[in-house]
Amino acid sequence: MVRHVLSPQGPAAAVLKRVDRPVLVAFCFILALIFAGSAYFPQVLTATYLLQQLQIASFLGVLATGAMLVILLGHIDLSIPWTFTGAAIVATALAGIEGTGPLALAAVPAGLAFGALVGLANGLGVAYLRAPSMIWTLGMNALILGISVFYTGGFAPTGAPTEFMRAASVGRAVLDIPNAIYVWVILGVTAVFILKLTPLGRYIYAIGNRETATYLSGVRTRLVLVFCFVWAGTCSAVGGMLLAGYANQAYQAMGDPYLLPTIAAVVLGGTHILGGRGTYSGTVMGVVLLTLLSSMLSVMQMQEAGRQIIYGGVIIVMLLVYGRGGKIQG
Repeated sequence: MVRHVLSPQGPAAAVLKRVDRPVLVAFCFILALIFAGSAYFPQVLTATYLLQQLQIASFLGVLATGAMLVILLGHIDLSIPWTFTGAAIVATALAGIEGTGPLALAAVPAGLAFGALVGLANGLGVAYLRAPSMIWTLGMNALILGISVFYTGGFAPTGAPTEFMRAASVGRAVLDIPNAIYVWVILGVTAVFILKLTPLGRYIYAIGNRETATYLSGVRTRLVLVFCFVWAGTCSAVGGMLLAGYANQAYQAMGDPYLLPTIAAVVLGGTHILGGRGTYSGTVMGVVLLTLLSSMLSVMQMQEAGRQIIYGGVIIVMLLVYGRGGKIQG
């Protein structure tokens, strides 16, 4: 009898079939970036550099953690930039010029409440008014922008981050690891718990595949949509306050550079842009990949035009390599 050791149905094929292809592709790109960068800048292989990159990645990772749940539903949140900025402005304004004003203790709760409120408005508009999420959230982003400019008069916002915001962003409480990474981990573990171990997670994937069928099966789909948008708004607020603590201030349009990378990180990690499929491990890989890519291009002191060409090219190549596939049917 002939034994087919390398047959398509063998153990190796079974292992490869279980591997999340987008995660594998992103991981290979990350390794390639690290080793290619180390030839140009040897410090890339040091723990100090890698921890610094993870700290910077944590801001994007927090945003992607919120955006992923919305994208899994088959929707998109374009209010990220000014939810991010608005929460930082609210928190620093309450903290005062030195970050120790009489309302400093309310700064972080107020920033979180601001993000949750924006998310609630987005969720209600999409779930109950049935407005297209792209248009509704873009309108909310413009609304917050206008309110922020009206409040600040177009100038830099007054106020400073509280000591808690600084500590959460740049402090190192345990094992000399930046606290911002722990914040990202906490939110990430919460997202994984929701998606993998709760009925809500199953509802999110089901809505992303067939919202009407999920509704007819008895699931309160509108409440699920509202929850995911509130979650996304809250994560945007956390990201804004972390960056304010890192930069020691809030400033106009601080969230604008994060919109495309946030969505790109989620999609590059294998989450289907039309919903219904995706893993959080893929999102993490997408965040790390884009952060390292941006860092490497900065280290090489490449002109902005060249950086944008390479940045966009890598995204397109990765999408072509592992394909996008269709949503789960049935």
